[in-house]
Amino acid sequence: MEYTHNDYKKGQPRWCPGCGDHFFLNSLHKALAEMGVAPHNIAVISGIGCSSRLPHYMATYGMNTIHGRAAAIATGVKLANPDLTVWQISGDGDGLAIGGNHFIHVNRRNVNLNMVILNNRIYGLTKGQYSPTSPRGFVSKSSPYGTVEEPFRPAELCLGSRGQFFARTVATDVPHTVEVLKAAQAHKGTSVTEVLQNCVIFNGSAYDAVLQKEGREKNAIYVRHGEKLVFGPNREYGLVQQGFGLRIVEIGKNGYTLDDVLVHDAHCEDGTLQLKLALMGNGDGFPVALGVIRDVQMPTYDEAVADQIEEVKAKKPYHNFQELLETNDIWEVK
Repeated sequence: MEYTHNDYKKGQPRWCPGCGDHFFLNSLHKALAEMGVAPHNIAVISGIGCSSRLPHYMATYGMNTIHGRAAAIATGVKLANPDLTVWQISGDGDGLAIGGNHFIHVNRRNVNLNMVILNNRIYGLTKGQYSPTSPRGFVSKSSPYGTVEEPFRPAELCLGSRGQFFARTVATDVPHTVEVLKAAQAHKGTSVTEVLQNCVIFNGSAYDAVLQKEGREKNAIYVRHGEKLVFGPNREYGLVQQGFGLRIVEIGKNGYTLDDVLVHDAHCEDGTLQLKLALMGNGDGFPVALGVIRDVQMPTYDEAVADQIEEVKAKKPYHNFQELLETNDIWEVK
């Protein structure tokens, strides 16, 4: 059966006009339609925050759960019904602050579900406190003189906790977000997608450098497996290896040709280069990497649990409740 994006819509979203959540919701609707997953085979789980209202606008199964516990509940949903396609939607606060412990362990276990972090570097629902991804020096209601903390970088947490899939996109780039979400769903295991978006009320300039197409041409690099790492308005720049790091070169100048430019390998088990790509663009002069940065297949937690149950059952002398009763002495009372 063919589906359209309207088959996944429900209700009227209650977010601020211009919020990136609107763009992401639209992209998710379109991606699910293109993947052809039936609405009744999808469960969308969220925690607390502006972005966590998203399940209310999905014509699928959904749960708006408690703060920071979306990953734990999504894991339970997947284990209880492995046939469901599970999406977990969290903000940077819900997913990485109170939910940070669950985030790293879902990645470590490699549960077959899709985690989305809508990252606006602020607590929007509670009115503008700094979040775990806010940059050092960020002025907010809870840091009036600037935060003195180093921020979490979602890619670093994901790969550091043995995550096998990490992708990044910008909420306003709907076609690319659809492409990334389809790749996340195709991955077998935990997928983490970081979505960069502004909070139009409390952090309206968080990602201005890449919010519009013109900005992304200058300040972002789209990475795709098997393709050269080139970028720029005319694709005139490339990334080459320099020692243990990366260097930007202008193709055709200073002796550098396209042959010198690195090729992106999202399937490499060694995530050293992938992590370097993922951490670019934090005031270091490098472009922000967008696209599927890591995509490596490993055994999944839910399948391993199911296999273990079957293995244990096969060794037991009973296979149902009646047989269990009959394993011990039986008396017939008349």
